[in-house]
Amino acid sequence: MQNVKVIIWGLGAMGGGMAKMLLNKKGVDIVGVVGRGAKLGKSMYDLLEVERGDRPEILIGTPEEVIKEKAADVVLCCTDSFTKEAFERLKFCLEKKINVVSSAEEMAYPQAQSPELAKELDRIAKENGVSIIGTGINPGLIMDLLVVVMTGCCETIDHITARRVNSLSPFGPAVMREQGIGITVDEFKKGVEEGTLSGHVGFHESISMIAEGIGWKVDKITTSMDPIVTDVDRKSPHGFAKAGNVAGVAMKGYGYIDGELKIEMDHPQQIEPEQVGVQTGDYVIIKGTPNINLVNSPEVPGGIGTIAMCVNTIPHIINARPGLHTMLTIPVPRAIMGDMRDLIDPECKIVK
Repeated sequence: MQNVKVIIWGLGAMGGGMAKMLLNKKGVDIVGVVGRGAKLGKSMYDLLEVERGDRPEILIGTPEEVIKEKAADVVLCCTDSFTKEAFERLKFCLEKKINVVSSAEEMAYPQAQSPELAKELDRIAKENGVSIIGTGINPGLIMDLLVVVMTGCCETIDHITARRVNSLSPFGPAVMREQGIGITVDEFKKGVEEGTLSGHVGFHESISMIAEGIGWKVDKITTSMDPIVTDVDRKSPHGFAKAGNVAGVAMKGYGYIDGELKIEMDHPQQIEPEQVGVQTGDYVIIKGTPNINLVNSPEVPGGIGTIAMCVNTIPHIINARPGLHTMLTIPVPRAIMGDMRDLIDPECKIVK
């Protein structure tokens, strides 16, 4: 069997991390990278600051140059957070008859807020005989799939709380802007009012995924967003907040079933939380029969977690039936310590 062939669209913090991870895996080749601006024409290896060795050169190109029909088995699309903004890129890949794994947060469950676009992506994927999924650390794993997995040992469920206290430091400039890192409190409040700050993207998706997974019908989802103000200067690789300004966002989400609050999301996130004594962690708290209180502390780091989830999903989206998928409709991803080709269903054709 030929090696699994992967194209990466976007060589930022996440895409670059996925490229480095893939270069250390067996049975898989990066065959192209899509970028823009100053990166165009540059060597992927130079930008990643890794040795090329005897591997073929990979020059950063435009979508039209890199993504040809059946040029790869999978595109890792590491752009955008929102389905609406990612749609044209995803459509472009699917129409070239290539499977897609997207890191866009809303793509983890696009049915929640963009049902028409979700239907269209499903139609396009099926029409071209390929599959598409969105995943990452959150949404994708911690506050949704992990919750669903833990309900598997429950007879009944009365209430679910998913809590993630995490560091934003591993993420790139786009996430810093979305969270309002470094701005004043007044600017933050204005951004919330005008809708220019997204904060955490994914509560609607996580709540909807959990509800579908266990058979609840969601009536209403609401969210809240408050600034985390720092009293010391904080600097991360892609963000800076001086004392008195915003270093993070405290987000909450609420899912109502038959008019009753049943699913709660609690997600304070900030750059360099350790500087102010904040202990990170991931928590699944289920009131039911039996009660569940799962704690992982410190948190699963968001950067490597997202990178690994996307890479480890590759064989499962290749194997999946054509169409739009969520983490509920593919096998649970796991670390790939052997040859990636061993995880490919023999009946699935990969690019020759």
